[in-house]
Amino acid sequence: MKHVSILVPRGHTSLTNIEGTHQILSEVNNFMAMQGRDPLFKIQLVGLSKETSQRNGLFTVKPDILISELEKTDLIIIPALMGDPVVAMDLNQELLPWITTQYENGAEVASFCIGTFFLAATGLLDGKQCATHWRLANEFRNAFPNALLVDDKIMTEEDGIFTSGGAYSYLNLLLYLIEKYAGRDIAILTSKAFMIDIDRISQSPFIMFQGQKSHEDEPVKQAQEFIEKNFHEKITVDQLASMLALGRRSLERRFKKATCNTVTEYIQRVKMEAAKKGLETGRKNINELMYDVGYSDTKSFRGTFKRITGLSPIEYRNKYNKEAVSNN
Repeated sequence: MKHVSILVPRGHTSLTNIEGTHQILSEVNNFMAMQGRDPLFKIQLVGLSKETSQRNGLFTVKPDILISELEKTDLIIIPALMGDPVVAMDLNQELLPWITTQYENGAEVASFCIGTFFLAATGLLDGKQCATHWRLANEFRNAFPNALLVDDKIMTEEDGIFTSGGAYSYLNLLLYLIEKYAGRDIAILTSKAFMIDIDRISQSPFIMFQGQKSHEDEPVKQAQEFIEKNFHEKITVDQLASMLALGRRSLERRFKKATCNTVTEYIQRVKMEAAKKGLETGRKNINELMYDVGYSDTKSFRGTFKRITGLSPIEYRNKYNKEAVSNN
């Protein structure tokens, strides 16, 4: 039987992650029993105190066991810790060495959504791929430059460490873990019972690009604002460098450092965000939208759109603009 430790940190934590994981893994045990098989998981809520207040006292969670009482576990689940990550780490300092020790003793570790910030504080993500909520991708990179964030992935796995992307993508990671431990048949049964879309691997279709401006490099901010106001035009790096009286290499280096995107990537993402909004709310055809965002080559536009969103323009419209589709 695999021992699963669902952490109950102090502070403001995703109760959905905690209760949802407990419910789904408990149901897996029921599915196993229905098939005449032994239960697979021993599931415990593991915390730092006998009672943990959540949501400013609105809820109280009572862990089954404290970390001081649990010598060994097989899988640690880290839920999303809300609010200021620094405050969350201060409140839960004792958990960090415990997670590291358990991992070194053979436990696997899974973090959900922004729980990846807490996992990264252990150092276990240094040099490893990981995912978190796309909205906090830049903040994560700034805080943990040694971790290899892949902001389009719904989940990652490397050396017994698992991470999931934004919000309810924790369900997809849970299904992945269930398939790993219980087999494909039980994972499919679970996906049907809870109506979770199995085999979804990308959060790209859900990403809303919001220009990264939490930096102090004024020329780069000017370049960003110019791109965002003139996305319908063909914009080049040389044009921006000349406008700002900077050398091309200097602009590219500073832009990448400030935004985590190259200039070309930023231009493409701004254009694709405009195209996405057009597909979500308008009725223009694909070619019209392509010209609106400054593209003249259909193949290039479609290729860039799919690389950034994970969907073709038509697939994206079908997913997010039912009214336009039904009226065609």
